[in-house]
Amino acid sequence: MLNLVWPIFIIISFAYAIFSGNLENLNTSIFESVENAVNLSITMLGTMCLWSGIIHIANNTRIIQAIHKLLKPVIHFLFPEIKENKKAQNEISMNMVANILGLGNAATPLGLKAMETLQKDNKNKKELSNSMIMLIVLNTASIQIIPTTIIAIRSSLGSENPTSIIFPVWIATICAGVAGITITKLFIKYSNKREKT
Repeated sequence: MLNLVWPIFIIISFAYAIFSGNLENLNTSIFESVENAVNLSITMLGTMCLWSGIIHIANNTRIIQAIHKLLKPVIHFLFPEIKENKKAQNEISMNMVANILGLGNAATPLGLKAMETLQKDNKNKKELSNSMIMLIVLNTASIQIIPTTIIAIRSSLGSENPTSIIFPVWIATICAGVAGITITKLFIKYSNKREKT
């Protein structure tokens, strides 16, 4: 769908620029956008490399065990099906930590790894298990304490106070997380009752 939408937008933009006599402004904005995109990519790359490296180091130390112990009650509540699967619990812990630190790009590969582990234990390979659904909801809501990615973007675009969005991000992501978890738990409970009857 996006393969169709974006070319249409581009064609409309070029046509409008030609007919309104703004072709020179269009050319200028294209080059400025490319420059901004490169600067943003470099800024983001540095931030992502730093935090991805920290998470990789933590994965090879006892820190992961400490994090897992801290998140164990939460994981047992959210993922009651995987109480015996330590590997899945560790991977979900790291995914949650990456999301809490606002590292969406670092959280994605960790989430995919956890999803692969959950799929191995999934009895019906053609349908998502309850744990897999909950993991998707958590990644979509993405509760963040330090929204690193957003701060990096605001900083690269010249914001005077790039960290001013921290409090609104807390409110938005916590509300999204609570709503997502509550609705998912209710649907899981309803589907389990339906299967028993």
